[in-house]
Amino acid sequence: MGDFRDLDVWRMAHELALLTYRVTEGMPVDERYALRDQLRRAAAAISANIAEGSGRTGKREFANFLGIARGSLCELQALMLLGRDLELLAETGLTEFWPLSERVGKMLGALEASCRRRA
Repeated sequence: MGDFRDLDVWRMAHELALLTYRVTEGMPVDERYALRDQLRRAAAAISANIAEGSGRTGKREFANFLGIARGSLCELQALMLLGRDLELLAETGLTEFWPLSERVGKMLGALEASCRRRA
């Protein structure tokens, strides 16, 4: 399928993971092994699943991994809302997160649909 680093959606998902790490950096120490790590794992899983799927042999397999990445994105968004509502994350840190996460979601959906049509 080519080098995953050439995919715009992978680059955006990678940027989202980096942003998630920055946003969660200031979380309380007692959340270090709880919500913070779960947020970071969900964020990292998005770009990792895109990369793994791109290494598979067919479009159908790639589409499945894109669907998993989309699920991880939804998990990340839900956890960010939880962190905000528990006042563990500053609202100002999330202003950049939401537009980027929505853009990644749209890109994942479009690429997944394209792969499924071509499979």
